[in-house]
Amino acid sequence: MESMDGDGLNGKTVVVMGLGRFGGGLDSAQFAAGRGARVIVTDMAAADKLADSVAELEATCRGMDLEFHLGSHEPRDFERADLVIANPAVPADNRFLQIARRAGVRVTSQIALFFASCPAPIVGITGANGKSTTTALTAHLLRCARRGGDVGYGEVWLGGNIGNEPLLTILDRVRPDDVVVLEVSSFQIEQLAAEGLAPHVALLTNLTANHLDRYGTFEAYCAAKAPMFALQRPRGDCPAVSLFNRDDEVARAWFEKYRADAGRICRLFCAADVSEGIRAEYRLPGRAYLANLAGAMAIGRVFGVSDEAVVGCLGEFRGLSHRLELVEEVGGVRWYNDSKATTPLSAMVALEAFDAPVVIIAGGYDKHIAFDEFGSAIAGRAKAAILIGQTASAIEAAIKTAAGRTVIQQAGSLDEAVNTAGRLAEPGDVVLLSPACASYDMFENFEKRGEEFARCVRRLGGET
Repeated sequence: MESMDGDGLNGKTVVVMGLGRFGGGLDSAQFAAGRGARVIVTDMAAADKLADSVAELEATCRGMDLEFHLGSHEPRDFERADLVIANPAVPADNRFLQIARRAGVRVTSQIALFFASCPAPIVGITGANGKSTTTALTAHLLRCARRGGDVGYGEVWLGGNIGNEPLLTILDRVRPDDVVVLEVSSFQIEQLAAEGLAPHVALLTNLTANHLDRYGTFEAYCAAKAPMFALQRPRGDCPAVSLFNRDDEVARAWFEKYRADAGRICRLFCAADVSEGIRAEYRLPGRAYLANLAGAMAIGRVFGVSDEAVVGCLGEFRGLSHRLELVEEVGGVRWYNDSKATTPLSAMVALEAFDAPVVIIAGGYDKHIAFDEFGSAIAGRAKAAILIGQTASAIEAAIKTAAGRTVIQQAGSLDEAVNTAGRLAEPGDVVLLSPACASYDMFENFEKRGEEFARCVRRLGGET
C-alpha cells in the first residue's frame, strides 16, 4: 500500500479490529476515516457493551464512511480489506489476522502507523515495572527544562500505553524538532517488530515475570520485549541510544549484548546514580522510585538536560494517579491507592515504601504468575492482608508458606475488603491497596478499581 499520510488511505477499505469499551480503536478509526478511507470497525463485544465508544466515534466521524460490525468478526471483512489495523490486545496469531495475511492484506497497528509517520525522535520506555512513572517523569523533566530555555528541542509529547492523547490524533501537530515520549507495552513492541520499527531512544526499567497468561514463560515475555532494542537504528547522523537498569539482571545482559554495536550508544543507570541533593527534592518514596528517576535523568541527558535543571523540576512532580496515591487519612490511618500495581514486584515496591505497619489489600485477575516472593514480602512487612479476586487463595498460600504472623482474611468484594481493613487498622497504620494483579476479574481496568477503592474509603470516613 502507498504512503499512510496524504491520500494514501483515500478510497481504501480499512478494518479496525478491536474498538474496546474504552475506545482502544477510536484513534485508528478516526485517523483512517479522516483520510478518506471506508472504515469498518469490528469487535467481538456486542453493541450494548461498546455503546460509549460507538457514540464517541459516530460523533467525531459524522459524515464519514464508517460502519460497525459488532458481536462477531466476519472473515470476508478481513479478506476484502486494503488494510487491517489491529488493537494491541489482539495476538499476532489471531485467526482473523491470519485470514487477512493469506489474502495479501497488510496488517498493521496504531503504534506502527505512528512510528512510520512521526517526524520527531521517539523515546520508548518499557519494562515489567516502573515504566509509567519513568515515562511521566521523563516528559516532565524534558518539559520543565525546555521552559528554562537551555535545551535545543521543541514540544514534548507524552503518550503510548500510559494514555494521554491518542497517538494518531497528535501526529499532524508533531514537528521534527519535538520529542515524543512513549510508554511501550510488550504487545505494542510485537506490533512494531512486525514492521521492523523501534524508538530512537529506548529504556528498559526491569524485567520480571508478567503476562504469563499470554506468553507462557518468563523467557517468552523477555523475547517479546527484546525487539525494541534489537531493531534500533541510527536516526540520520544521530546514533541510537539504549539505556538499561544496572540493578536488573536481564537489563545488564542486554547492555553487554548491545554495547559494542556500531551506530548505538549504550548506557547503564541505577538508583545509586541519584545524588543526595536531587533525592532531597524528590517526593516519591523508596528505592524503586529512585531507579525511575535515574532512568528519566539518563534520557534527559541525551537531550541536554543537566542535573542542575532536574533539581529545579522535581518539586512540581506529584506522581501518577493510582500509584501510591494518598486517598484519605481516617482516624489516624492513611489509605493509599496503588491500583496500578498489577505485578507482584510493583506491589512489593509499594510495601517497602512505608515504615509504618501496613494492612495490604491484594489480589485480582490470574495472569499465572507465582506469588512466592510476594507472599514472603507480605509475611515480613504487613500486619494484615485482605485478599480478593481469583488469586486470593494463591496469595494466601504463599503468605502461609512464608510462616509470618500476618493476619489473613479473604473478602468477596473491594467494599468488603475496605471495611475489613478499617476494622484491623489502628491509628498510625497504613492501608494499602496494592493488588499485584490485573483487575479484569472484578473491574474493567485498574483505574476503575482505584476509583472504587477511593469511594469506599471516603464512605468509611463519613464522606458522601
